[in-house]
Formats: sequence, C-alpha cells, structure tokens
Amino acid sequence: MRLTVHDIARVANVSQATVSKVLNNYSGVKESTRKKVTDAIEELKFTPDSVARSMVTNKTNTLGLIVGDISNPFFAESAKIIIGKAQEKGYDVIISNTDHDDENLENAIQTLISKRVDGIIISSISRSSMRIKKLHENGFPIVLYNSRVEGDSSNSVVLDNYRGAVLAVDHLVDLGHQDIAFIAGPTKYLTTYERYLGYREALEKHGLDLNKAHVYDGEYDYRKVYDFSYNLLSSPDRPTSFFATSDQMALAVMDAAASRKISIPQELSVVGFDNMSISANAYIGLTTVSQQKENMAELALKKLISLIEKTESDAISIQLSLKPELIVRKTTSTPYKE
Repeated sequence: MRLTVHDIARVANVSQATVSKVLNNYSGVKESTRKKVTDAIEELKFTPDSVARSMVTNKTNTLGLIVGDISNPFFAESAKIIIGKAQEKGYDVIISNTDHDDENLENAIQTLISKRVDGIIISSISRSSMRIKKLHENGFPIVLYNSRVEGDSSNSVVLDNYRGAVLAVDHLVDLGHQDIAFIAGPTKYLTTYERYLGYREALEKHGLDLNKAHVYDGEYDYRKVYDFSYNLLSSPDRPTSFFATSDQMALAVMDAAASRKISIPQELSVVGFDNMSISANAYIGLTTVSQQKENMAELALKKLISLIEKTESDAISIQLSLKPELIVRKTTSTPYKE
C-alpha cells in the first residue's frame, strides 16, 4: 500500500498543506506540529525505512558518484572502493558516467540533484569548470576525486601528479633512456596537465629535449593511442621508451609494440600511471605510478560525509595531495642496443 499525504494528514490530525510543508522542510511550522507529522510517518510504515527517514530528516542517505569513463579500470576500481566504503557508513551510491563530456557532466549533476542525493563525489572534470565553482559557492556538498579546478577552493583529494610524472621519467633516465615518448591524454584536465608538466620539466632537469613528434595529447582512446604508438614505433627514430599517463593507455602502447614484434622490456620500456589491478598480472607486470585509490577514496568519502552531517570540520575546505609511489615491475629495462 502506498503512503499518501492524505494518510499522513489523517493520522497526524493536521491539514494536507501542513504535511506538504513538513515534507518540503518549509519554515513556519510549529515544532509540535512538525513532530506530529513525523511521528505519523513513522507510525504508518507504508514506505521503506530509507524513504521514511528522508521525509523526517531531509536526508536520503544517498550519494552521487560521477566518473569520466566507467569502462576504464581505474574508474571502475575506484567506484567499487567508494561504494563499499559508503555502504559501511550507511550510504547508497548512484553512479553517473560522463564519457569525459562537459555537457554530460552538467546533465549528471542535475539528475543527481533531482534525485535528492545528499552530496556528490566528482571525478574527471575540466580544470576550468565553472559549474563546480558554483556548486561549491552555493554550499552543495561536493568533493573532487582525482580532479581539481584551477582557482577554486572546492574540497579535493588527488595524487601529486607532477611528482608522479617526475618519478616515472627519473626511473627511465636512470636506466639510460634519453628518448622518452609521452602519452599525455587531454590536458583540459588539471591532473593530466600536471603530469605533462612533470614530464616536461623532468626532461629539462636531465638536459633532454622534448620531441613534440613523440608526444600524444589527444583523447583517452585506446585505438587512437595504439595507432599513434604503432606509427611511432614504425619510424626510423623510434623512441626507446614510453611514459603513459594511464595504465590503460600503457597497455595500448604494449599492444602496438607486440604488433610490431618489438619485445618489452628488451627493446622498449613502458611506464604507466594508475596501478590498476591488472597491471600487477604476472603476464603484464607493468611498471607504473600508484594512484593510492584506497586512500583517496577513503579521504574523499570522509570529507563528503562531514559536509553532509555538518561535523566540526565541515567548514574547512581541504585540497589534499597524496604522495605517489613508483612500482617497478617487468616492463622497464636498459635501452636496447643493436
């Protein structure tokens, strides 16, 4: 049986208009009257506990999670961690996928707000997103995960992407590589741009030139990265190593090398960025920069819940930058010499 405003009004002995005011959390309702309505909701038990509770507390115990590409293992693994930790805290999670599209991001935010989520964790946003700034300024609970917006003080939890890129380049240079190709991805994202800066400035530090022909700065598209890598590995001045800003794109490089019958790491070294679960596979053994997904997820969720539940720390904006770690496996070695 479905609970209606009429049922609640009858049990509480108030008007339907008063019930509507309480359900919509309007001011101007006496506390004693408000209590009669909420008591009636609890007494009727016609709705699931979560819905009844949301009527009483104006909370749904539901969070939104917006990701750039759910087919990307990094986002899928991150979502699994966030959902698990949210459920431990008594929250359900609604996931929205944007395919790295700004219009899709706007639609996802509007949809989640219309579903009355208590707060949103957002990943993969452009570094100049005005929408995020407005949400933050309006006081809606949001935390950016693996993302930041330039000139904005929104709560965010990211890796030190610049330092992570420096670690990757330093490792390859220490092995003797001087020609390091770079799979950048779209630099409209601040995290990607910071990895590009780390790559560029690490080369400068070691006295190496940046060869623009050896840099891919397009979309995170497996086929496009494969084609770029295949063509580059077919050229007379092919690089001795690749640094990719995601493990998924590093795997595209490795596929291209396999198609060219170039062995890894004997003839080509490859470093990724993320430390996806599959990267530790004994067959792949990808050298990569760890994103610390578990720590980032826990910190992002903790901050979001503090914003929702208005704990003592909720007024303090945080921009956390976690320390990266290079995990050396099987895909890097000294440069190939004929």
